[in-house]
Amino acid sequence: MSKSNNFSSKSVFGQLISLIDNSIITRAVKKCDSNRYTKRFTTKNHLISMLFCSFSKCTSLREVSGAMLGLSGKTSNFQLNCIPKRSTLSDANKKRDVVVFENIYHQLLKHYGSFLSDSRIKDVINKQIKIFDSSTISLFKDI
Repeated sequence: MSKSNNFSSKSVFGQLISLIDNSIITRAVKKCDSNRYTKRFTTKNHLISMLFCSFSKCTSLREVSGAMLGLSGKTSNFQLNCIPKRSTLSDANKKRDVVVFENIYHQLLKHYGSFLSDSRIKDVINKQIKIFDSSTISLFKDI
């Protein structure tokens, strides 16, 4: 039995980023023209930085830039060209339109939607949530 070596040397975050096809990002960038007036911090770098922020549960841009600076030797694993400073992230969040990220999300959902199962989520909800009703029902009120 042969094993796949595709994800062997990458971090979990790098493996997740490698599932995003570059053509999806390129199409969204061309459609929204979101790399206009940018020199180094492209839409792809912005997307990876914000995904890193979400997955590492950072609460501020200072935390994001600090955590990424701590991983400075390993950023090539998740296809990040440059480690953004806090001001660069702030400017990008302010100036870059969210529509480009919306388009990327919808394209990823279209591409990987068949692999996602919502039935498992329903089973978890049915097992964990119990609803109690404390309203009183009067039986034989009219009698």
